[in-house]
Amino acid sequence: MKKYTKIAALALIAFGFMACMQANKSEEKEVGDVAANDTNTTMQQIGLSLNDTSLTKVEKTEAEWKKQLTDNQYYILRKKGTERPFQNEFNENHKKGHYFCAACKLPLFSSETKFNSGIGWPSFYDVIDKNRVKEVVDKSLGMVRGEIVCARCEGHLGHLFDDGPKPTGLRYCMNSGAMLFQESK
Repeated sequence: MKKYTKIAALALIAFGFMACMQANKSEEKEVGDVAANDTNTTMQQIGLSLNDTSLTKVEKTEAEWKKQLTDNQYYILRKKGTERPFQNEFNENHKKGHYFCAACKLPLFSSETKFNSGIGWPSFYDVIDKNRVKEVVDKSLGMVRGEIVCARCEGHLGHLFDDGPKPTGLRYCMNSGAMLFQESK
């Protein structure tokens, strides 16, 4: 098992390096861009509800998704992109609350199952409800992994690994850009 853990760790490091290489070429954003993105994220958070649990498929054209999502959200959710490790919004988020799909606003994760995996992306050992995500085989980057997509809109969220903590032993390694967060009151 230790051999597989080392192989998985090396694959993750390689994946992280490739993700850094693929990330946006511009390291620094204009102040206006940051403010616009913050405003857009705040606007997207309106209407988040833990009661919104319908699994009725959300189907939109790529043009509709592009109009609704930020550039980063579109890159991750629709193009199966990956954000940079340690340089994302929710890796170090320690607030209590819930994480929602940024595309369709389906509640996915609770901060109660979030843990520090040390790899630079927000990680959870369980989902709110197993029916809200789907696992698909991902054979990209020379690896075979479980890709996690939203069950309602099929947006790419991240990947699933079997090296998480108890009680599940799972690690849902998610992209911050694929989620919205609502702090508990």
